[in-house]
Amino acid sequence: MTETTSRALWTNFLGPSPGWYKKTIVCFLLLNPLALYTLGPFVTGWFLIAEFIFTLALALRCYPLQPGGLLAIEAILLGMTSPEMVYHEAVANFEVILLLMFMVAGIYFMKELLLFVFTRILLNVRSKIVLSLLFSLVAAVLSAFLDALTVTAVLISVGVGFFSVYHKVASGKQLSHEGHDHSVDDSVQEVNRKDLEAFRAFLRSLLMHGAVGTALGGVCTLVGEPQNLLIATVAGWSFAEFFVLMAPVTMPVLAAGLATCVLLEWSGRFGYGSELPDNVRQVLIDFQATEETQRNARTNARLVVQAIVAAILVLGLAFHLAAVGLIGLMVIVLLTAFNGVVEEHQLGHAFEEALPFTALLVVFFAIVAVIHEQHLFTPVIDAVLAMDSSARPPMFFLANGVLSMISDNVFVATVYINEVKAALDAGTITRWEFDHLAVAINTGTNLPSVATPNGQAAFLFLLTSALAPLIRLSYGRMVIMALPYTLVLGGVGFACVALFV
Repeated sequence: MTETTSRALWTNFLGPSPGWYKKTIVCFLLLNPLALYTLGPFVTGWFLIAEFIFTLALALRCYPLQPGGLLAIEAILLGMTSPEMVYHEAVANFEVILLLMFMVAGIYFMKELLLFVFTRILLNVRSKIVLSLLFSLVAAVLSAFLDALTVTAVLISVGVGFFSVYHKVASGKQLSHEGHDHSVDDSVQEVNRKDLEAFRAFLRSLLMHGAVGTALGGVCTLVGEPQNLLIATVAGWSFAEFFVLMAPVTMPVLAAGLATCVLLEWSGRFGYGSELPDNVRQVLIDFQATEETQRNARTNARLVVQAIVAAILVLGLAFHLAAVGLIGLMVIVLLTAFNGVVEEHQLGHAFEEALPFTALLVVFFAIVAVIHEQHLFTPVIDAVLAMDSSARPPMFFLANGVLSMISDNVFVATVYINEVKAALDAGTITRWEFDHLAVAINTGTNLPSVATPNGQAAFLFLLTSALAPLIRLSYGRMVIMALPYTLVLGGVGFACVALFV
């Protein structure tokens, strides 16, 4: 009985994660107390950071909330920080928490309008270069005012919907509710197999352009990414101030990113350039025509309401009429009230996407509390601040960029902006220098982080979605397809920070 129970406990621990991953987390938990009493809190703090980054880097093996949360709880128990300090960090970043809780949920009720826009673009534009450019540009504009995760969710919904439609025609079978491709190819008729593979390549390239577009637009505004709001809150910037301060870097990067999109489709390199097969296009057009015949006054009224609320949302954000999260709550109230979503279980689905990441963000703040308590980043910050003032912004851009490639950009931005704010409060740097370093931190965490799914939440969302296995979008393939964008966005961003910031 004891052996059976112990085996069951081990099986339940971190669920279906690989055995080696579970053993690694256990080793971390056993190593930390030993390191604390032999090497001291400073070295152990760095061990904790490396362990936490490990959980982020292997997010596909296990969602980081559980292993990262265990590490955070242990750090508190070992006295490396306190519950009061974690609470202080959470309260200091409460506006970011509100953003994740309410804004993503609010946009959930606007998906019908967003799907309407993207499907029109997909079916009405024949040129793949123009289509890719539009997907990237529309994703960028939407991400600048909405949320990159939600825009990515819309892209995924469009991809899954169209893939499902064509697959049913090609095989006569419907995909499983889980979205996994169990024997997907086995049921496809041989005559349609070539079109299916071409369709997969087409969707892969289109979705990668769209995902990069969310990064291009997300870096530009206060609400584009969670770390933007976090940085703006610390710096005391309004929506307009944030945009103007970032523009010398973000606008050239946006132009370079869109030009890269065109060049990749024209050259057909790195997995891009695949066209939509004519047979697949006809199937999708027929399906869309059928959907149009089923529209009625109520569905049209919902679209009108969503368009009006979208305009209110943009105006509310542009003029900073309230905290971003509260504007998101207003969006929820307006959309649900005027579109008849009034039952509790209908509302609950809207919060499923954002709340796990919100919980993970609070765990971030626990790790940040350890960094503050043990002054872990002080030597690094002091070394950069000791440099000539003109060299500091590009060095901060590089430091944030490299770490964001393997970690999470919210985590990296939180650490660096708080350390720079501490330097400002101590009188080490001026307010003018603080603003420039904050620009370097924001762009550094947003742009090079497209290199891997670890750095960009939108990329990780796409990789772990039901669509990824259907279109054969693996971790390695995503890194390869993101490589040219990484080089361009990182290179142009660094040059702009060095020249203009």
